Amino acid sequence: MAKKAIGNIALTGFEDLFNVGVQDGAERVTEIALTELHAPEFHPFNVVNDDAMKNLAESIKLYGVREPGLARKRGEDEGGYELLSGNRCKMACEIAGLTTMPVIVRTLNDDEAAITMVDANLQQREKLLYSEKAWAYRVKLEALDHNGVKGEQHSYEILKAQTGDSKNQIFRFLRLTELVPDLLDKVDTHKIAFSAAVELSHLSRKEQAVVVDCMAKYDVKPSFSQSVRLKKR
Repeated sequence: MAKKAIGNIALTGFEDLFNVGVQDGAERVTEIALTELHAPEFHPFNVVNDDAMKNLAESIKLYGVREPGLARKRGEDEGGYELLSGNRCKMACEIAGLTTMPVIVRTLNDDEAAITMVDANLQQREKLLYSEKAWAYRVKLEALDHNGVKGEQHSYEILKAQTGDSKNQIFRFLRLTELVPDLLDKVDTHKIAFSAAVELSHLSRKEQAVVVDCMAKYDVKPSFSQSVRLKKR
C-alpha cells in the first residue's frame, strides 16, 4: 500500500508502519517477553477471546507470528513497553503457550503513539464495533489537533481521506463517544440503531441513564423519530 500525501501530512501505509524491506541500520524486529508488553492506558479496540482469537492462536502454533507488533518504551518508573499494535496477537501468543513475540520498538511521543495505534488497527482489523470506530476517530483527531494540523488541511480532511467516511459521518461517529457506556454497548449489540444513538448522544448523561432504565423496565428501544423528539425536548 503506497503512502498517500495530503498537503504536508502523509497517511501511513502498512509498509511504512512496519518498515517492510528496511535496510541494515534501520528499525529491527526484536523478540520481547509477553510480560513486558502492556496495552496502552486507553485502547479503543476490544481484545476478546472469541472463535477468531482461537483460530489466530492455532495459526500461531502452526506457523508462528506473521506480523510483528509495534511498541514504544514506557517510562522508567513503569518499565516494559506499551504495545500500540499487536494486542490481539499477544493474547493469541499467550493462548498458544508462547512467552515472547516479535515487536518493532519505536520512539514516539504521546500524540504520535495515539495516531500510530489508531492507524495500525484501522488498517489491520476488517470489522470494528461502532464504539471502537468512534473512539478511534476521536483519539486520532485529538492527536492531530495537538500536533497543529490546522489551516488548509484540517484533521477531519485527513481522517476522511484515510477512511472514506464523509465529514458528516465522522462527526456522527464522534457523537457516539458522548453516550454513557450502557447506551454505547446497546449500539454495538444492535439494540439501538446507529442513527437513533446519534440523536440520544445530545441528551445529558443523567437523561441517558433514564433512557437506559426505561429500556430495561419496559423492554423497548427508542426509534429514530422518538430519539429526535427526546433530543428536541
